[in-house]
Amino acid sequence: MTCPTPDKFFPINATLALRDGSMHNKVALITGGGTGIGKAIAMTFAALGAKVAIAARRMDVLEATAAEIRQLTGGICEGFRMDVKDAKEVAVAIDEIEKKFGQTPNVLVNNAAGNFIMATERLSDNAVGTVVDIVLKGSMRVTKEIGMRCIKKGTGCAVLSITVPFARAGAPFVVPSAMSKAGVEIMTKSLATEWAKYGIRLNVIAPGPFPTEGAFGRLTTLSYEDAIAAAATTVPLGRIGALEELGNLSAFLCSDYGNFISGAIIDMDGAQQYHNHGSSFGPALHEMTSEDWGQIEDNIRGKTGKAKSRI
Repeated sequence: MTCPTPDKFFPINATLALRDGSMHNKVALITGGGTGIGKAIAMTFAALGAKVAIAARRMDVLEATAAEIRQLTGGICEGFRMDVKDAKEVAVAIDEIEKKFGQTPNVLVNNAAGNFIMATERLSDNAVGTVVDIVLKGSMRVTKEIGMRCIKKGTGCAVLSITVPFARAGAPFVVPSAMSKAGVEIMTKSLATEWAKYGIRLNVIAPGPFPTEGAFGRLTTLSYEDAIAAAATTVPLGRIGALEELGNLSAFLCSDYGNFISGAIIDMDGAQQYHNHGSSFGPALHEMTSEDWGQIEDNIRGKTGKAKSRI
């Protein structure tokens, strides 16, 4: 598939979509915030004035990322150790965030994830359980802990969970992740109704291919660069996503500009999931030339120029 270069449609740069200070009244907790998508979201939030807490298991990574974010944005960012598989550790980490920033986070981004590509029949029970524990149960643990505190204190909160488009369609070789992300989306839609009366909003962004080491550096046998190039060929827009695009959308949903959006699931994949459009011919149709379509049109109309009737 031949596509124009990405910048013909959208000049990719690090420009913030929202006004400076748009999140100055936010304390944001981002799980899995030390790398990849979580780091990009943390960077955007800090640049827009939020006090940002990034949480994960490795403090060395968190501290390096927090220092980089502070240096690049001039904003506030601190790392907190949290294993989302441990409810007690989740609660302790949020206690520390409250002590550091003086309030319960009013923005939560559930980004901590675990995934690997594997034939399902080769998966151990422990492998499946680990992914479910991190992605589904971990998201529920952190969401419930934050929600419980916000309800008790009478403060609102914006919860954003990062899933994947195949959470609804299903996908082979990533079954534990697919079923766990599907559960996160159902959690989001369910709590968007149940907790609306408390001023708590919940939404989902389901990204397609974005340049992260986790997605392209460890899940395939290809090199990082080759995996990115291969992924771009599956996207109708002809490229993978830019992390700043994802950061900007996340900021909008979690800011006061998004106050009437709740229960939404937004796919951000350049129409990748619809690329094969479900027909018997699949992506081959994208390779058709004008002459090819002309020949098909002639076949449909027949030699008389009239459309053939069905038999």
